[in-house]
Amino acid sequence: MCEDCCCCNCGPSKDALIVIGVISAVLLFAVLLAAFGFVRHATFTVDDASLTRFNLSTSTSSFAYNLTVTLVVHNPNWAMSIKNTKPMDAEYKFDGQVFERVQVAGKGDKLRPGKTVVHRLSSGSESAVVPTLGNAGAVEYRKEREKGKFDVEVAVAGEVRYTARYTKCKVVATCPLTLQLAPPGTPAVAFQKVKCKLAKAEKNC
Repeated sequence: MCEDCCCCNCGPSKDALIVIGVISAVLLFAVLLAAFGFVRHATFTVDDASLTRFNLSTSTSSFAYNLTVTLVVHNPNWAMSIKNTKPMDAEYKFDGQVFERVQVAGKGDKLRPGKTVVHRLSSGSESAVVPTLGNAGAVEYRKEREKGKFDVEVAVAGEVRYTARYTKCKVVATCPLTLQLAPPGTPAVAFQKVKCKLAKAEKNC
């Protein structure tokens, strides 16, 4: 027994304490590296969308439309929040031309680690002018109208900052949608979820 020997060292040796300290430091470094060393960018999906009106006026190069989009944004990081350093917007495009721009989230909005936010965007216009649509765009419109389905792209753009990082990172995601026109009073059209494609991240992002 230790109490029977005045020369006995009951506690861990100095070398053992050093080893324990080194292991603890390595484990702490590994945890911090896993938490803040590697950025996983937000994912964007369109879970639902509907187009109830999409009429082109060739005389004014404008659309009369009603479009709803359910945009889902997920933060896959388990320790880092994502904060918008600029407003996050979505552009609606037909044949590569923008006919509407809506705000998805405001400057300063945060998405906490591991969380998901659902943005339900609803917009419409009697005359959304698209001066650059041109004759080629009008031809494409007529072709798609005959099929009863329109290819509309949702392009999301913003700028964010991750917890414990000073770099501001641009976020660009494109979501190609094929929407069947469903005027009010007609049966709802089933929509297949679309995973948006993220643009390649900038250096340090």
